[in-house]
Amino acid sequence: MAALDIAILGPAIPAIRDAFGLSERQVSWVFSVWVLANLVSVPIMSKMADRFGRKAIYIFDIALFAAGGVVVAAAPGFEVLLIGRAMQGAAASGIFPVAGAVIGDAFEPEKRGRAFGVLGSVFGVAFIIGPILAGTILMVGWRWLYLIFVPISLLVIGLGWFILPSQTQRTDKPVDKMGLVSLAGILLAAAYAISVLDTANLLESLLGWRVINSGIVILVLIPFFIRSAKHAVDPVIRIDLFRNRQVAIALLIAIGAGISEAAFIFFPTIARLAYQVTMSEASFMLLPLMISVAIGSPLAGRLLDKTGSKLVVLLSMVLLGLGMFGIATSPGAKPVFYVASVFIGLGLAGLLGSALSYILIHEAKKQERAVSQGAITLFISIGQLLSAAMVGAIAASSEIELEGYKTAFSVIVVITFGMTACAFFLKNKLDERETVFRDER
Repeated sequence: MAALDIAILGPAIPAIRDAFGLSERQVSWVFSVWVLANLVSVPIMSKMADRFGRKAIYIFDIALFAAGGVVVAAAPGFEVLLIGRAMQGAAASGIFPVAGAVIGDAFEPEKRGRAFGVLGSVFGVAFIIGPILAGTILMVGWRWLYLIFVPISLLVIGLGWFILPSQTQRTDKPVDKMGLVSLAGILLAAAYAISVLDTANLLESLLGWRVINSGIVILVLIPFFIRSAKHAVDPVIRIDLFRNRQVAIALLIAIGAGISEAAFIFFPTIARLAYQVTMSEASFMLLPLMISVAIGSPLAGRLLDKTGSKLVVLLSMVLLGLGMFGIATSPGAKPVFYVASVFIGLGLAGLLGSALSYILIHEAKKQERAVSQGAITLFISIGQLLSAAMVGAIAASSEIELEGYKTAFSVIVVITFGMTACAFFLKNKLDERETVFRDER
């Protein structure tokens, strides 16, 4: 459901723009406010799930997501619509991490890879059916795109109430209020700074008051967050978690995966420039990538259970790098475009679908599984924001638009293969399994 929300946004935006008479800059906030709310809420929802139980927070987030959809559908003005989108972004910040944490609770270590793989395949399925579903419902009206989440939410709440494990890790330890507030402020300021960058005038916008003020806020809040993390009885995120080499590498790769994931948003534009097709036809050219994600995720999950995370991460990064290289060097050759799309889909399936979540669920303590999954979501989101700004800036700086995109994807190739080198330092299968079964005992 949460993935479908992202998938239908593209087709819905033109209708929303026309309904409220918005400019391109204004309508972009339909997505930006979702990202901002999502980033700020990730540590809050994740920590609450670890403190008060996955099931309760998961059901709350599903209900909040549906309520946000109702607000969007009933919005009399654009400001109210943005409130609804912010509600959905905040809700999604708990849906993904808590689902990952539930896998850690409900599945034995040797079966978690395939469970994460099935969860990851949902993205591919959502992105395949999303545009088709949106195109059909848009004939009735764009508001129905968001009302459809209500019956789905009721079904998920009912199933979740009876099926999800109900054990909790309730604690009487005080909430780390300073940590939550300072981290939320840091993330909000960082996300806002990136979202207001003008890719056509990057240097000027970097020196603008909005970005500079955001930087000042970040610098002021960082010491408060570090102090809280060191001294709080139950910190929102343990600093020691980031000192774990396995975790640090996984989060670094998550940024790279987020950069690559956001980059495929530009694929229809590249296809339109390279093949002179309509945007509708260009969107259908993404189907091989989406199908690869849907098929590759469960396969990667099963491979995780057999070989551990290192091989899956390395293989995924190589496929991702080769795919990006194909787009960067030969976007005008259709066979290369489709093969590259399949490679990128399989690479993303291995990273986003299972491997990174698998690493964090096994390295984090049982009582912080949701926080660890939230960290993955957080760092992927940072990569997505950086990618949108970077690709847009590089493409805008070129006199020939297609050449600009080729240059941008060449930069992503360098980043991807740099991340691949980092993956060699992950634990091998034997060391990883020793950590897993020691913690389980």
